[in-house]
Amino acid sequence: MSSARRSWTDGSLTVRSFLKPHKAAWAVFHPAWIPQALDPTVERLKRGRVVAGAIAAVGVYTFVEGGFAFEEMLENTAIASAVLFFLTPLTVGVMLLVWRRTGTVRQLRTPLLDSLKLLLLFVACVFTTVGIFQSSEMVGLVPRMLLTLAGLWMAFFVMAGAVRLSGNFFGSAAVHRCLPPLLATVTTWLMAVPDLVTGDLHGLSLTMGVVFILGAPVTVSGIALLEMRRLKRRYGILLGAHPATLPPAPAGPPPQVPPPLPPQANPYGRPPYGQPYGSPQAPGPGRPFPQGNPYGAHRARNGQNPYGG
Repeated sequence: MSSARRSWTDGSLTVRSFLKPHKAAWAVFHPAWIPQALDPTVERLKRGRVVAGAIAAVGVYTFVEGGFAFEEMLENTAIASAVLFFLTPLTVGVMLLVWRRTGTVRQLRTPLLDSLKLLLLFVACVFTTVGIFQSSEMVGLVPRMLLTLAGLWMAFFVMAGAVRLSGNFFGSAAVHRCLPPLLATVTTWLMAVPDLVTGDLHGLSLTMGVVFILGAPVTVSGIALLEMRRLKRRYGILLGAHPATLPPAPAGPPPQVPPPLPPQANPYGRPPYGQPYGSPQAPGPGRPFPQGNPYGAHRARNGQNPYGG
């Protein structure tokens, strides 16, 4: 764990970011202290896990029946936030008991507190959004319009933040690289199983309900297993190992330095008539420069030098 701590957004959140709620959400819900993915394959697996998790979070009805119920989406998001509020610390607590065999909890205090802050921030934003829409129904026309605009901004902010958090899962990768896929698997199963137990199949038959309700958690679990398997085989990161005992994460690829250029040769080959420019090469030892007429012993027909020599 590095002792040098950067700011929460690392300067990526500005006043202009609040004009676009998704920009603000990406800066707030993916802080600078969250580590980047180790390789592109893990990043692609994480994106697939995000899509499957979004299907489970938004609701089967939206995808199966083709309808988009905004109130139902907010209700599902609020329920999911309440589940996350209790489930995430519980799952992390179980893993801390496992990791205590090879390390201490004190070594993980800083990333654990950062992840808890991110979880509390998201839950607070979700319930604030729900509260804004509920309170807008109890006021006059002008306050209702203002609250509706604020609620729409918060809704887009929360949705974009939920997508962002589905990948990093509250920055738990800063604690252990295998925590995000583990938490995603546990959460999606806990959200899907009650629908099967209570028989709430959203108007579908038993077979179709089982297929669509269990499709998301099964997909998330499969992708999470592939992600953790790759982390184990390629980087030696084991879920049951204390983060302090894991090998250091590989640094990024070295900067691309262009290779030195080879010496440039004459593209036209050797000149056919010797050195065309400058002085000729000096002769070797024992070979003095030629003396006399540089044009040989040529004489004019009258026996005199035609150049006046």
